[in-house]
Amino acid sequence: MSEYPEDLRYLDTHEYVRLEGEIATIGITAFAVEQLGDIVFLELPEVNDVVSKEETFGTIESVKAVENLNSPVTGTVIERNEVLIESPEQLAEDPYGEGWLLKVRVNKPGEIDDALTANEYSAQVEG
Repeated sequence: MSEYPEDLRYLDTHEYVRLEGEIATIGITAFAVEQLGDIVFLELPEVNDVVSKEETFGTIESVKAVENLNSPVTGTVIERNEVLIESPEQLAEDPYGEGWLLKVRVNKPGEIDDALTANEYSAQVEG
């Protein structure tokens, strides 16, 4: 049974977003990490790149599959998790904490309002 923190919002493509003021932290859920298995490669945008809501911003590769990463928000990348780029397998250890992927300064914080709540996401993936 995976856990889904209540303070996050989720996409049906298994990304999460934590919004603090105008800064969004984006990652992928524990469920996605479990499904992927051993993660071997992570491709993320550069700092100052612009990401757009519902558009691909990178890829995550495991021994099983390559999956696109989709942004829950539109904004400018202010930080990316360099540790994970070097050691992507560490993502599995703490997907909601140290395993974040990007920090983005959002243009429209209200964009996350149509993302799923923890309960909605849980119902979808465990249903």
